[in-house]
Amino acid sequence: ITGTSTCGGYEGSLGYEEIDAATFAKWGIDYLKYDNCNVPEAWFDDWKYVPELWLGGPPNENQDDGQPLNSKTGKPAPAGYDWSTSRTAERYRIMRDALLAQDRSIQYSLCAWGHAHVEAWGNETGHSWRMWGDIYPAWDGLHKGSWGVMPILNHAAFWGAGSTGFWGRGDWDMLEVGNGGLTLEESRSHFAFWAALKSPLIIGTRLEGIRPEVLAILANRELVRFNQDPVFGGAARPYKWGVNPDGAWNATHPAEFWSGASVEGTHVFVLNTLAGTAAKTVAFQDVPELLEAGRRRRYVVHDMWTGEDVGVFENEYTVELAGHDTAALRINEVRCVERPART
Repeated sequence: ITGTSTCGGYEGSLGYEEIDAATFAKWGIDYLKYDNCNVPEAWFDDWKYVPELWLGGPPNENQDDGQPLNSKTGKPAPAGYDWSTSRTAERYRIMRDALLAQDRSIQYSLCAWGHAHVEAWGNETGHSWRMWGDIYPAWDGLHKGSWGVMPILNHAAFWGAGSTGFWGRGDWDMLEVGNGGLTLEESRSHFAFWAALKSPLIIGTRLEGIRPEVLAILANRELVRFNQDPVFGGAARPYKWGVNPDGAWNATHPAEFWSGASVEGTHVFVLNTLAGTAAKTVAFQDVPELLEAGRRRRYVVHDMWTGEDVGVFENEYTVELAGHDTAALRINEVRCVERPART
């Protein structure tokens, strides 16, 4: 913990980073999640940025509600402020240096909940950095200070890349798949989008007695391959909102159409935010990666859930999705047509 005591009230590491890092290495620790609780006032940031305050709209330095404020004066942070100079960043760097001094590689997870614009300095400090508050096994809403899947995904639509790339990942918290509170369709969406966002895929449920249909979600090789692609480090990004106008801030109906590239092709993730079954159409001309590669009319559409090709389609592809479910698709240019195109 970066403070004087842990979130649970036990001793923290602030001021004891070197001895704690050496102890972790001696114990054979592989992964350190370094939380941000109980920070003494002397270590408060001059300027305060808390992304969970952005409830009225997307991150925007010019709006009043949730604006980064000086914790003592209430004044907004100066334009162009370098958040890597914040005391939050400094506290995390101290433990980073202590870990680097050990004769052991320890995965360093920065759990600052998106505070102090951690995405601006996280990649030079740790291996992953939390972008938001704690997750809760629910589809939407705020639950005892923790968030359902949709509010987190809504924030990710605006802040989702989180400087994610090779050697560092924006972290949207552990997976709640298998913990109850989510339907099977909602669990599929949760896993698909955490994979698409290149978030660390940390299983948060007990594997003993896990249901086969839940295990099948967590063990989906194609989604894991996209998440851990060896060439393309960036996360999928939204390109079309669907239910709402593009760019709308809505924690119930966030962006429904996302895309990203991998060594295997272009991937499109289509979310049905509605409670009932709905048809969702992917127009190939709307997908940024397909446009960048040169527009084509005919593409092979592959279902990443089943691992099978759906067929060859012209101009667009329509899929029927159950409420709160997600289609995970891979789309490739037709190179050798073996069957008639479907429309």
